[in-house]
Amino acid sequence: MFGFGNKRTGESGEMSFLQHLEALRWHLVRSAAVVMILAIVAFFFKDLIFDGVILAPKHADFPTYRAMCKIGQWLHMEGDFCFQDLNFRLQNIDLSGQFTTHMWISFIAGLLVASPYVFWELWSFIKPALKETERKYATGIVFFTTMLFLMGICFGYFVLSPFSVNFLATYQVSTEVENIITLDSYISTVTTMTLISGIVFELPILVYFLTKFGILSPSFMNKYRRHAVVVILIAAAIITPSSDITTMMLTAFPLYVLYEISIIVSWRVVSNKRKAE
Repeated sequence: MFGFGNKRTGESGEMSFLQHLEALRWHLVRSAAVVMILAIVAFFFKDLIFDGVILAPKHADFPTYRAMCKIGQWLHMEGDFCFQDLNFRLQNIDLSGQFTTHMWISFIAGLLVASPYVFWELWSFIKPALKETERKYATGIVFFTTMLFLMGICFGYFVLSPFSVNFLATYQVSTEVENIITLDSYISTVTTMTLISGIVFELPILVYFLTKFGILSPSFMNKYRRHAVVVILIAAAIITPSSDITTMMLTAFPLYVLYEISIIVSWRVVSNKRKAE
């Protein structure tokens, strides 16, 4: 019942639709179990997760702020690049707000730590459906999927989140209006920026499968490179609430690099397909 991979049954060696669903169910059950176990462990490290990670972008000693300040000193523009502590206290207006937030963040932490295992379980479900040559060319897919996801998480946490928090927390339409920021809105901003970035960084993996299915091609991506740059700049402007061009470019540049990597990935898939034929 708990065996790995999809079981082959019948004379044809093929599984029925219901058998595929059953196999997928156990892959998801095992993944969920690991996530929940790690979430329970994370629940007991409240101070480290909240004070050391979640709330860290509020303080001027956050690594990103220190790095930006050093760049400012090098450019003799300390006033524009050095950040101060954000003098605001988060408000909780729900009776169970802090407890439910603690549980939600523990789940997110468990999911992030368990992500390599979750990707491996998903790959274990997909792998038996591939041909031998396709499995060969997909070697290392779990490693690269995990690496790109974690790189995206780091980019979202160390770049997108601190700039978003710093801009939004200090933005005022009038001195008559005071920002009273709730815990829920702060947590939502940080987690959304971080998780979306992790998903966006999976672009090369998405392009890999779209190319294998014949939906995408390197020539198509090359042809519409200029259009992609415009879309990337628009996306960077939307993702980063700050109107600062430096922040927008810090966001746009990794996205453009991902697009170029995706073209190479697509080209490799097409090249390997031609060799196999």
